[in-house]
Amino acid sequence: MDEPVSTPETTWADALRRERAGDASGYEVFLREYSAVLRRVVRRHLAIVGLASSDTEDVIQEVLIAIHSRRDQWDSSRPLLPWLAAIGRYKIIDALRRRNTELRIRSHLTDAQWLALFQDECTPPSEDAAQIERMVSDLPPTEQTVIRKMGMEGLSPRQTAHTTGMKEGTVRVAFHRGLARLLKRTQNGENR
Repeated sequence: MDEPVSTPETTWADALRRERAGDASGYEVFLREYSAVLRRVVRRHLAIVGLASSDTEDVIQEVLIAIHSRRDQWDSSRPLLPWLAAIGRYKIIDALRRRNTELRIRSHLTDAQWLALFQDECTPPSEDAAQIERMVSDLPPTEQTVIRKMGMEGLSPRQTAHTTGMKEGTVRVAFHRGLARLLKRTQNGENR
């Protein structure tokens, strides 16, 4: 009988489950292995928007801290990789938002560049901008507006709230809900 093939999903998920049970031996290996994968992804995404690779380590540390502090929030009956990817994406977006002023001076993101931040490592970089627009257009109107203002135009939550007449908290919630819907659709293969 063949042994099951070990994948990052199974190995890393097992390490987190064992860490919860008090056996931290695999947790350090998971963090080290995930850091190596994350480094390539973050470096690529930062390069897409014209940021220096020197920002990579800061983003990686933020992601690892978020994973460590929220590891008890992962539902161990569900796949681990989408959960890790969501945290990574949000931290990359946070880093880009902090550098918003510099980004505006150096580079305006096109629709395709912005969506590249949400692509999995295996997704081809030649994503069709029309497909992205269809996905965003399928969101509820408030989420569409906020995703376009913050995600495509690069406005901050405060600027988006000011231009749309919404409260800043409402803008943040709509942005995160919209991103979650887009992420779920791409993970479910609903890219239309």
